[in-house]
Amino acid sequence: MSRLIHTEVPLSPREALPTMYELPSEEIGGSGMPDEYHALQAVLLSETFHPPQISPEEFFTAIDLNLYYDVAHPSWYKRPDWFAVVGVPRLYEGRELRLSYVIWQEGVVPLIVVELLSAGTEREDLGQRVRGADEPPTKWEVYEEILRVPYYVVFSREGGQLRVFRQRGGRYEEVVGHGGRFWVAELGMGLGLWEGRYKGQERLWLRWYEAEGEWIATPEERAEQERREKEAALLREQQQRQRAEQERQRAEQERREKEAALLREQQQRQRAEQERQRAEQEQQRAEQERQRAERLAELLRQLGHDPNQL
Repeated sequence: MSRLIHTEVPLSPREALPTMYELPSEEIGGSGMPDEYHALQAVLLSETFHPPQISPEEFFTAIDLNLYYDVAHPSWYKRPDWFAVVGVPRLYEGRELRLSYVIWQEGVVPLIVVELLSAGTEREDLGQRVRGADEPPTKWEVYEEILRVPYYVVFSREGGQLRVFRQRGGRYEEVVGHGGRFWVAELGMGLGLWEGRYKGQERLWLRWYEAEGEWIATPEERAEQERREKEAALLREQQQRQRAEQERQRAEQERREKEAALLREQQQRQRAEQERQRAEQEQQRAEQERQRAERLAELLRQLGHDPNQL
């Protein structure tokens, strides 16, 4: 008689480890939300992140969100200022806003991470801090060695310095000579430094640009552009109506002038006809006078008088 042997199937990290619902979404021990500049700069990156060949439903951007990265230490996380992931649903499992980004649940690492340098975070962001044996890895180590994020960007608002690092053989290699603009081929757009006004602040910002080199517009800029285009369209329509009215008035003037010319011509014909009739009447009267004179002369001759002697 055979015996049934029950074996346990090992669970995958996705099944065995905590989900985003079970992990803290706040920054433990942190100082809370970043300063206003960090928030605005990160929002500008998200507002201008529009890869032309990728559906908005197929990528995710995050601002100051917990990123859980290590299946061996599921409580460890980093909190990038901004990052983008391509190839995941915009919503978690296609239905909910994310509380955090959990690598073993999502299965896709960020394509690009942006850190905004400050005096308190620079050594951590650039991998210059020496950590203890029992401490979690630095952001640099997580992005470079554990997740191997393809592009890591750091931007210093104080000096306006943009540094771009790209994965090469499991290590970051700094991109030099980019001149403040760097093209990301996987996205079909680039990231660069822009001097301009955003949310009332005139300064140097980091934002995305398209293949033609034009900066990708923010919702406010698109609304302003649409308003200007609408005003321009209304102006063109008004000008077209004015031109149409001017054409109508010219046509009406031409019609009146033509009618006046026809009337003058008709009157001239009438006057000419009247002159002809008067001339004909004068001719008839003259003929009648001639005939009377001839009859009178004939009568005088019959009476024995010479008409020429009278």
